[in-house]
Amino acid sequence: MNKKVKLLTTLSTLALSISAFSANALTLRMAHNLAEDHPTSQAMQKFADEVKDRTEGDVKVRLFFNGVLGDERSVVEQVQRGVIDMTRVGAATLETFDPIYSAFTLPYLFDDREHMYTALQGEAGEFVYTQTLETGLKGLTFFDGGERNFYTINKPIMKPEDLRGQKIRVMNSPTAIKMVQLIGGTPTPLAYGEIFTSLQQGVIDGAENNPTALTLGRHGEVAKYYSFDRHNRIPDFVLISTRSWDKLTPEQQEAVQASADVARDFQKELWGEQEALAIEEAKSKMGVQFFYPEIEPFREKVAPLYDEYRENQEIATLLDLIQRK
Repeated sequence: MNKKVKLLTTLSTLALSISAFSANALTLRMAHNLAEDHPTSQAMQKFADEVKDRTEGDVKVRLFFNGVLGDERSVVEQVQRGVIDMTRVGAATLETFDPIYSAFTLPYLFDDREHMYTALQGEAGEFVYTQTLETGLKGLTFFDGGERNFYTINKPIMKPEDLRGQKIRVMNSPTAIKMVQLIGGTPTPLAYGEIFTSLQQGVIDGAENNPTALTLGRHGEVAKYYSFDRHNRIPDFVLISTRSWDKLTPEQQEAVQASADVARDFQKELWGEQEALAIEEAKSKMGVQFFYPEIEPFREKVAPLYDEYRENQEIATLLDLIQRK
């Protein structure tokens, strides 16, 4: 065999090996409902990049944004069945799948951002992930969903009485609905994509979300009063189907978990920057005014929720782990 033929044979063999390697690579489909430029979506891309690098291409993550594979609820259902491998989803949506997640929608659960990170990177996070394995969902990590506050069209919310007669958009969460009722408002569950038009048309008087909703969601074009009552800091969770997790080798599982931890830290830093930018943009370009009401009167109104939710033993245990200082 001459050198030219030998070289061609070697190259052909190498190409076949690469082809076989690619064909054996496992692709995990990961979907959620946020836009591609959202900080959390950027963290998901970081996760995908890390998985590819740490497994040397043996495992890849294909991302689907903007709810193209379904809304949050339907995507979680598909993850349970193993149709979709992974998702990022808010705790408020997850409470309809497992009651344990309803704890995270309780108002004033965390003192501040660092309290949330300390709790969820410790025993509280481990407890939740263990409890939900039977539902077909394995928790990998959490992302910061931001601090939720009230914002309205007509007036700032400075005390609970200011919510009286106000139709406030809430997530389709039993806890969120009860919270607004206890404070004195009229909860109106709507999909996130319906908020802007509903504010514009006067279907609702306001909503509650983190400051990025003012800019990324354009809500600040209509709602000019944002009140930092700080009622919620609801984390998002990154979940993988237990069926998909079991397909991974122990080494691949370790790589996926490590990648999720890196993405969590990346999102934390990015989210803090984006939230500060959103507040500045809403002030300077949209004319949104920011207010800082006294928090204790709001906290007192929602206190009965804790007595009700502590009747569930698992939730009571989780609350103790979170509130342990």
